[in-house]
Amino acid sequence: MKFFTIFSGTPALSERKRILFFDVPDAPDHLLDHCDADWELTRVSTLREALQRVQSEPFDAIVASTSSPKVVQRLNSLLQADAILDVMGEGVAVVTSDLRIRWANATFEKWAERPVEDLNFFDALSSPTNLGPEFSPFYRAPPVKAVHTRLQRGAQFLEMRVAPMFDSAGKVLQFITMLRDVTAEVLQQQKFDALHKAANELASLTPDQLSEMDIEERIEILKQNIRRLTHDLLHYDVIEIRLIDHTSGRLEPLLSDGMTSDAANRILYAREQGNGVTGYVGATGKSYLCGDTANDPLYIEGAKGARSSLTVALIWGDRIIGTLNVESPQVDGFGPQDLQFTEIFCRELAAALHTLELLLMEKRTTAEQSIEAVSREVALPVDDILANATAILDRWIGHEPEMAEKLKSILSSARLIKQSIQKVGENMAPTAKSISNPGMEPSTKMRGMRVLVIDNDERVRRSAHSLLGRLGCVVETARDGKEALTMARLSTYDAMLADIRLPDLSGYDVYRALRESQTQARVILMTGYGYDPSHSIVKARQEGLHHVLYKPFRVEQMLAALEGQDNDGVAPVPLASLKA
Repeated sequence: MKFFTIFSGTPALSERKRILFFDVPDAPDHLLDHCDADWELTRVSTLREALQRVQSEPFDAIVASTSSPKVVQRLNSLLQADAILDVMGEGVAVVTSDLRIRWANATFEKWAERPVEDLNFFDALSSPTNLGPEFSPFYRAPPVKAVHTRLQRGAQFLEMRVAPMFDSAGKVLQFITMLRDVTAEVLQQQKFDALHKAANELASLTPDQLSEMDIEERIEILKQNIRRLTHDLLHYDVIEIRLIDHTSGRLEPLLSDGMTSDAANRILYAREQGNGVTGYVGATGKSYLCGDTANDPLYIEGAKGARSSLTVALIWGDRIIGTLNVESPQVDGFGPQDLQFTEIFCRELAAALHTLELLLMEKRTTAEQSIEAVSREVALPVDDILANATAILDRWIGHEPEMAEKLKSILSSARLIKQSIQKVGENMAPTAKSISNPGMEPSTKMRGMRVLVIDNDERVRRSAHSLLGRLGCVVETARDGKEALTMARLSTYDAMLADIRLPDLSGYDVYRALRESQTQARVILMTGYGYDPSHSIVKARQEGLHHVLYKPFRVEQMLAALEGQDNDGVAPVPLASLKA
C-alpha cells in the first residue's frame, strides 16, 4: 500500500493533530491504530466531500492512497488542468469569501509582478479602477451564476468574470475569477470613437461662420481639420487628397502634404492603367495597399523615399468622389488595422465634403433667390428708364449739350443700378468650383457679355434678365424696333436678339438696321411661328444671318447662339424654355 500525504500550512486549532483520510478503504489497521492515538481522524470517500471539508475545517494533513484508480485519475486531471491554467492567456485566481487569493495561475501573477497567495485580490492588482458595469462583483456574484465587469490598471484594461462556488448548504466557499486582457480592443474602440467624434468637426461650421466666410475660407478650414486629424489620430505625415472632376475624369488635387512638387502637380485621371495607384483607386473604388513601392507596377513616386503606400477611395452614396493617399518610408508600413481606420476616416471625410457642399449650396440658393426677386422687380422698370432716356437723348444730342450730358448721367446711373444688384448677388452667392464634384461649376463664358433683347412679350424680356443675368451677362431690353434701334445707336452690345414680329418693324428691317448700327455685334433672330409671311429669315440669311431661334427653344440653343456656336452641335438636353 502506497500513500501520499499533503501537509496543511494551517495548524489545527485543537491540541490533537487532525488528518483527513480520502478514499483509503484498505488502509492497514496498525496505521489507523497509530493515528487514533495521536490524530483526530476524518474519513471521506468522495472528492466533493473532501473539498467541502477542507474548505470549511482546518486539517494538518490529507492522506490518500496512490493505488486508488480514482485518486490517480483525479491527480492526473488536476495536474493537467494546472498546466493548462498556467499557459492560458487569461489570468485565473481562486479567491476566498473574504477576497484573499488562495491560488492564481502564472498569467495572473505575471500581471501582479509578485506572488499573490493570501493577498487581497484588488491589492494584488494594484488597486485597479472598476469601470463597471458591475461595481461590486464579489458581492453581486453570490445570488447569481456569474457577473462581468471591467477593470483598468494604468494603461491595461481587464475584462473580469466572477463565478461563486457553493457548499451543500448554499454558502459561498470561494470565487473563481477569470480576467482577460482587452487593452488592444479598448484602444481600438477609443480610436473608433475619436474618429467619429473628430469627423463631426471636419465640416462643422456655425451659421455665423457660414455667413462670414467665403467658400475658399471654408475649404481652408476643412483642409486644416483634415491635416490635424490625419496627424493626431492616424499618425500619417504624408497625405494627398484628390477630387474627381466627373466631366473629364481628372483627379484634381485638394490637399497635398509631404509629396514632391512633381507628384503634387501631376495630372492624373480616374483610370485603372497609366495613372498610378491613385488612378486605379479612383476608377475602381477599391482600397489598395502597396507593401513595397519598388516591386509594385502600379506605383508612381509620390513622397521622396516612400517604400509603401495606402490609397482609399472617397465614396458618397454610390459615387466615387475622390481618393486619399498616404505613404511611409518603411516597407509594409501599413497593416490591416491602418486600412480599417483609414477607410472609416474616408467615409467620414466624404460625408463632410458632402455636408459642406450642401451648406454652401443652401446659402448660394437662398442668396440667388433673394437677388433674383430684387432683379425681377427692378429690371424692366430700369429698362424703361433706359429706353425713354435714350429716346430723349437721341433728340437732344447735338442740340443741347448740357441736357444731353444730364441724360447720359441718367443712363449711366440706371445701368449702375443693375450692375450694383448683380455685384451684390455675386458677393452673396459667389460662383465657385464645387467641392465634391469639381465638374459641376457653372460656365463663365457669358460673364460680362452685353446683350440687348428685343421682344414685345414682357415674359420673354423678364426671362432674359433672369437667365442671362444669372450667367453674368449685362442685359437690356426693348419693346419694339424703334426703341431697339435708338439704343443700338447710342450704346454698345456684344449680341442682340430680336423677334421677327415686332409691332413697328419687320424682322428683316430690324436685322439690317442693327447690323448697320453695330457691325461688331452678333445679331440673332427669334420666331415663334412656322410661317414667315415677310420672308424675314430668308432675306436675312442672304445678308449673313447665322442664328435663328425657334420658340420655344432650349436654353443651351440660345447660349450656343450667343457664343457663336453651331446649333447643330448642341446636345439635345431638354431644359426650360425662355418663353412659357
